[in-house]
Amino acid sequence: MAVIKQALLSVSDATGIVEFARGLAGFSVRLIATGGTAKLLKDAGLRVTEVADYTGFPEMLDGRVKSLHPKVHAGILARRDVPSHMAALARAGIETIDLVAVNLYPFAATVARSGCALPEVIENIDIGGPALVRSAAKNHEHVAVVTDPADYESLLKELAAAVGALGAETRLRLAQKAFSHTAHYDGAISNYFSSLDAAGVRGRFPQRLNLQFDRVQILRYGENPHQEAAFYRDLKPAPGSLGACRQLQGKELSYNNVADADAAWECVRSFDQPACVIVKHANPCGAALGGSLAEAYRKAFATDPTSAFGGIIAFNRELDAAAAHALAGQFVEVVVAPSVAAAAARVLAEKANIRVLAVANGPGANDFDFKRVGGGMLAQTPDIAAIGAGELKVVTRQRPSEAQTADLVFAWRVAKFVKSNAIVFCGGGQTLGVGAGQTSRVDSARIAVIKAESAGLSLERSVVASDAFFPFRDGVDVAARAGAAAIIQPGGSLRDEEVIAAADEHGMAMVFTGYRHFRH
Repeated sequence: MAVIKQALLSVSDATGIVEFARGLAGFSVRLIATGGTAKLLKDAGLRVTEVADYTGFPEMLDGRVKSLHPKVHAGILARRDVPSHMAALARAGIETIDLVAVNLYPFAATVARSGCALPEVIENIDIGGPALVRSAAKNHEHVAVVTDPADYESLLKELAAAVGALGAETRLRLAQKAFSHTAHYDGAISNYFSSLDAAGVRGRFPQRLNLQFDRVQILRYGENPHQEAAFYRDLKPAPGSLGACRQLQGKELSYNNVADADAAWECVRSFDQPACVIVKHANPCGAALGGSLAEAYRKAFATDPTSAFGGIIAFNRELDAAAAHALAGQFVEVVVAPSVAAAAARVLAEKANIRVLAVANGPGANDFDFKRVGGGMLAQTPDIAAIGAGELKVVTRQRPSEAQTADLVFAWRVAKFVKSNAIVFCGGGQTLGVGAGQTSRVDSARIAVIKAESAGLSLERSVVASDAFFPFRDGVDVAARAGAAAIIQPGGSLRDEEVIAAADEHGMAMVFTGYRHFRH
């Protein structure tokens, strides 16, 4: 155990610092603080020594130099178990500093603001703070370093239980957080500066990209049982993203569970009406809108009951008892919803193996999407493009009806989440056949028809979405023979005229979106 006799406090985020300092003072800990923090504590009635008074050296250069002093860093870095270190402190009249509570200038928040100028960015690069954190973390065998205000309460409880001391496990845990904290801070600075061109204009992609994630859990296995895997999330996952999920029940997640749950959730939350999406092996095998979640589930399941076996089911509304009862008879790996009603939770609890994830609704989107390649990584901005009915360009003599237009927009949204080449037949706010991941578009069209036939679903007067343009008319011919009446696609093929002529020949409506949704 390390007894805390003297603490140095220097924070930009003052959340909870007064209460923490008051708690430390209750254990007779002497308090040292830098300017702004010292004023805050003094105003709260606490007895505190300013760093300048402690070192006998005034702050200078507008506060750029204040804690960078031997009396501070020697007090932190001295090893209490090395006699020569302690003798050196005694000769210099330096006391040990046993706890350092520091959080750094808000660099990331500063550069995130639109129009932030470089001089302001420069002034938000902390120098003394990271030095204090690293010194304390390096000497964590004897010093506690606190970088997260969320730790204040638990530390005060431990100090109370251990008569003013902190244990080795706690100090190690705090040091781990501290080193990650400074790494993230320096990474943000590097990302910013390496994204500037010679004229100081900031680009989207840094020359050197630094990333940090928190480990959520070790997974049961990777894509296959012989592979190891873990689930990581952003340090601050955006509300509405799977990284912010809570597991409410069920077995541990596997790698594929997480990947498929993300695909299902991202698809279902793109709809405004009550919706259900069922994903199998990263592809939607059923998606539908309904007057209720139970209706949406039944329609989605009807698309491909065979593939839905062992699938991931996502809803965009709080899961109610009716929907829970509807899916309870199916073999389900994971259920995802913004929340789960108490009555629905009781239904699902009877199926203890079903993993249930709650993901609160929100606008969350990744800054970048990444894909690992051998010896490197690809980065791109996420595909957040969306289109409304009024933005569709009709290119055929036949115009889609209002109901067909609604289905075309629905089919286009689903196709965005189907692996390329993607063909999706829809009707009545329901997928009817999905062809995914084929090396030729016409084969995806044929597979989608086969899927619909296998499920006993009619494609008469259905609509079709193609995630990219038709390179030839053959895919249109397949859709027409199956009974489709309208097609949505990006356009842009050298053979657009041939493809449009084929649609006119079949009496079909065709609309262009002007952009594609490849998903590899």
